[in-house]
Amino acid sequence: MSAYNQNFVPPAAGTANGNQGSSLVNGLPGAVPHHQQQPPPSAVAPASAQQYLQQKAQQQQQQFQQPPAQPYPGISSNSSLPPPPLQFNSNIANKFLPPSSTSANNGGPPPSTLPQHLRPPTANGPTSLTNGSNGAPSANSSRTASPGLIGAPQLGGLPPMPHNPQFAHGAPLPTAVPQQSQSVASLTSNMHQMNLHRTNGPSANSQPQQQQLPPQQQQKQQQQQLPLANPMAGPVMGSKPPNLNPSTSRVIGGPPTVGGVQPAPVLAAGQRIMYGGAPGSNEQQSQNQQNNNLQRAAPPPGAGTAWPPSLPKAAVPGIPPPMQTQQPQAQSAPFAQQQPQNTAQSAPFAPPQQYQYGQAYQQPLHQPPLPQQQQQHQPPPPTGMFGAQPSSTPLQYQSQPPPPSMQSQGQHPYAQPQPTSGPPQLGAPVPLNVAQQGFSRLWGQDTIDLMQNRHILSPATLPAPKVVLHNQFHESINCSPSIMRCTVTKIPETNSLLQKSRLPLGIVIHPFRDVNNLPVIQCINIVRCRLCRTYINPFVYFVDSKMWKCNLCYRVNELPEDFQFDPATKTYGDVTRRPEVRSSTIEFIAPSEYMLRPPQPAMYLFLFDVSIIAQQSGYLEAACSVLNRHLDEMPGDARTQVGFICYDSFVHFYSMAEGLNQPHEMTLLDIDDPFLPRPDSLLVNLKECKELVRDLLKLLPKRFAHTHDPGSALGAALQVAFKLMQSSGGRITVFQACLPNKGPGALEPREDPNNRSAKDVAHLNPATDFYKRFALECSGYQIACDLFLMNQQYSDMATISGISKHSGGCVHHFPLYQKTKQHMVDSFRMCFKRYLTRKIGFEAVMRIRCTRGLQVHTFHGNFFVRSTDLLSLPNVNPDAGYGMQISYEESLTDVKTICFQAALLYTNSEGERRIRVHTVCLPVTSSLPEVMHSADTEAIIGLLSKMAVDRSIASNLSDARDAFINATIDVFNAFKIAQNLPSGQSGQLIAPRSLALMPLYILGLLKHPAFRVGTSTRLDDRVYAMDCMKTLPLDQLMKFVYPELYKIDGLIYHARNSNASTTEEDDEEDPLPELPRLQLSAEHLDSRSIFLMDCGQLIMLYVGLNVPPDVLEAVLGISSTAELGDYVYGLPHIVSAEYDILQRFLLRLNYDKPYSALVQIIRDTSTAKGQFIERLTDDRSESSLSYYEFLQHIRAQVK
Repeated sequence: MSAYNQNFVPPAAGTANGNQGSSLVNGLPGAVPHHQQQPPPSAVAPASAQQYLQQKAQQQQQQFQQPPAQPYPGISSNSSLPPPPLQFNSNIANKFLPPSSTSANNGGPPPSTLPQHLRPPTANGPTSLTNGSNGAPSANSSRTASPGLIGAPQLGGLPPMPHNPQFAHGAPLPTAVPQQSQSVASLTSNMHQMNLHRTNGPSANSQPQQQQLPPQQQQKQQQQQLPLANPMAGPVMGSKPPNLNPSTSRVIGGPPTVGGVQPAPVLAAGQRIMYGGAPGSNEQQSQNQQNNNLQRAAPPPGAGTAWPPSLPKAAVPGIPPPMQTQQPQAQSAPFAQQQPQNTAQSAPFAPPQQYQYGQAYQQPLHQPPLPQQQQQHQPPPPTGMFGAQPSSTPLQYQSQPPPPSMQSQGQHPYAQPQPTSGPPQLGAPVPLNVAQQGFSRLWGQDTIDLMQNRHILSPATLPAPKVVLHNQFHESINCSPSIMRCTVTKIPETNSLLQKSRLPLGIVIHPFRDVNNLPVIQCINIVRCRLCRTYINPFVYFVDSKMWKCNLCYRVNELPEDFQFDPATKTYGDVTRRPEVRSSTIEFIAPSEYMLRPPQPAMYLFLFDVSIIAQQSGYLEAACSVLNRHLDEMPGDARTQVGFICYDSFVHFYSMAEGLNQPHEMTLLDIDDPFLPRPDSLLVNLKECKELVRDLLKLLPKRFAHTHDPGSALGAALQVAFKLMQSSGGRITVFQACLPNKGPGALEPREDPNNRSAKDVAHLNPATDFYKRFALECSGYQIACDLFLMNQQYSDMATISGISKHSGGCVHHFPLYQKTKQHMVDSFRMCFKRYLTRKIGFEAVMRIRCTRGLQVHTFHGNFFVRSTDLLSLPNVNPDAGYGMQISYEESLTDVKTICFQAALLYTNSEGERRIRVHTVCLPVTSSLPEVMHSADTEAIIGLLSKMAVDRSIASNLSDARDAFINATIDVFNAFKIAQNLPSGQSGQLIAPRSLALMPLYILGLLKHPAFRVGTSTRLDDRVYAMDCMKTLPLDQLMKFVYPELYKIDGLIYHARNSNASTTEEDDEEDPLPELPRLQLSAEHLDSRSIFLMDCGQLIMLYVGLNVPPDVLEAVLGISSTAELGDYVYGLPHIVSAEYDILQRFLLRLNYDKPYSALVQIIRDTSTAKGQFIERLTDDRSESSLSYYEFLQHIRAQVK
């Protein structure tokens, strides 16, 4: 906004003609009533109405006479120093300012006939401000009215705005307007239908009418405009600003109406007509929102300016207030000839932009080619997002006008400016304002530049993206994301659309998760679709009270009569009140038709490695101790049976037959052809033989304490265990401490310790298929094998873990286990306790059903695929997760939503057959941007990690790593194409908010022990990490891939403040403060603070070297960090508020974990610091890139 320049000298008395000497009418007392408005019959207003308006203008000007104001305190009006830049966002619309309107009538009435002493000041001289003695009108105007709005009522404009008495300052409204003053009444009416646009010069659509000036005067006029180039270089006045809301009148860039007739607008080449908004661009709207105390400046040359009728005009000494002028229609032809020149003057301003939904991502309009002489003066295009100003641009540059040199350059009004080395110019397309960004975020359509926003983690754990079904009931009962999540929350309509997005389509599922308040239903008939066997769910369609339509195959089925019975109220009523249609996760008690045989009892068989290496590790003592303590907590009923087998170079059985006072040991020497020494009493009833079992658990650690057998006949022990369990099925738990080297399945060492950091990792595949064939045989008899590997040396987990991968079992690994390492003993005890006491499902099968048009083509996890879509799970546990890839059979153009349903049929530990059903509903879209914005990053990472494990085994590790990087590049390329982003933008990596964390997590996978190269990694550790990638539920997997880092100073501060303000009567605990989650970088570390890193099953407390002693005393019970050893595990018990709040925070972190994580305390100078530093994946290491360098690599590959 420019303002009045006090160096200007008001011109002499008005000229003889009425055009140069007339002024714009302003200071009207209020809006003319709508019923009194008449279209102007002519361009000349009667004298009576003109006298009335001039009297009112003079009265109000005398009433609000004010002394001249200085532009800024301490700066004289003649000072040439620029004002301070604007420090607020000019794109924020202020809706709390009074309404106003302006007009741009460029005509004018004849000179006033009032006596000289009754005329307003402007009636005695010309209105146009002159700059110098030549009388040329000034172009430095900050109040540019919208031309051609006199005819707005005829074009369907809005009615005049109501009178606002708050800003009328007591000015009376005229009770009647004579018929002969119709033009003035029309002028007053139309002034209320326009919006005041403050710009520095004419807007892109405004076409001010002015007389043709000689070239010498034009050049001199342009030179005199330079001091007012700054929008704030003007005096400050105390009048209230106009309304900042955009006008809803129809705007046409053309000459004013004459005689009530709207002439056709005369447009320059390439100029557009805009309806429904103000003619100014976003720059005009942004300048409308400047400081409320800025004074309005003079109008542009030849353009009319009207002061809002509800706001009095503050008088400025030495400058006459302008009045409205009206040019005769005879000047329409000269104006049409001058349009190219006027258009060139408005070139620095951006074209009008109406940011509607998704319009920010559209391609720019085609621009006609510019003349060579104009193109050479254009600055290069901006380098910001979507061709707009970069987000890093200071706010003071976002509202600045173009430099004065650009005002004189002839440019096309809609030409795209070119980038410059300095700040972005006003002519550049503006970024989305705050309100539009808020709507984009609300709709899930916002984007982010990853190169400029490195720290993008949210303050807390990232929530799963919300599924929008446009049905509040369906959204509220949809399947929990902790149980089932899809990689996209909006399914692409066709396979080609999916391929364009480059996103993987699949689901990750945690089917046997511990669920609170799980509805369990027992009914005679379980309602299912007769065609596809889908279980009835909340997303089916009820044709009537007796018919329902399947939401997967769309078949119409009949409802049984008993379905109308509501078990909750014990009454017959509405079928929609049944629990089956009000919960997406439900469990049925299956009738006998779902049983091939009577439900099996809980059968547990334990195999212990008792070789010399196993005895030296001391695991057997801890295992027997935990088993003896939690024997009564094992799931089962009165039929539960248990058995024990030990093996070294031979196989040892233990008979606990009835009548024996102690267990009887039998040793099998022929391990090449193993057999059962006796058919019974090897598996005994736990309830009946509990004392014998306890005695055996106490004797086993002592029985083999002095043996020195180096052999391990694991294969033979598994074979006899299968023979023992095949009649009933059950669970085999194997404890292995060394490489099997005796009997069937004997293995040889394959790892080269000197080649652990090589890029090509070998021996990820099993050395023999013996263990895989054994697992498949067990799966056919409903037997699952679980493995606890307690090795101190290479044990070939890639081979022996096959007993669990193909039988639905689980794998636990405790490398370098020693009974002298108390933290490893504690960790094993907690893990084994959870293993013994968690619920279990026997002889289970799971099937995934999809809506017609989709199918499951690949499964990931530990199971055996019995048929195309049926998974055999001899055992299912609540800590196991699975993944499925989805493919298309046909397009989904005729459906609005699709559903996935997972049905798990199992026998619980009480011998009851049950069916747990999960159903998730997702919308279908045909929009590629919506698909990209609906991506679920965590689900994508979960599925990609499972796919990469299979790729590593089938091909090699390098291919899997390349696949991670290529998947990231492909997704960002697809998003760039979907949003029509221009290519070749250096320094930017634009990503949707939904995929902003994908590069961060991909980097975490590349640096994870499962996939990293260049770092020494034991082969067994790598294979175990890969197994966790395939079997961990998604919430645990994300902490396994990218740990959570917190600075706990906020907890200590909160504890001390709450302790000081809490009285003895307050019994309720204060809620824990929300700690910001930090990215894994050493730049966040501080030697004066304590940091907590949650890695899943391990929590590290990193203690800085300069932590205050009082904090150390309150949290750790020490006075100095020197008292901490190199390897400290567990928190000491301290009686303090700080310790209590830390324990509460740890409890919250461990709430969703299978068991509490082990706490390790690491001081800044400890030798264990490397364990903490290697998990800072954002930082660079010797063999890997930092996060920022990885972003640069991705950006360089995105074309």
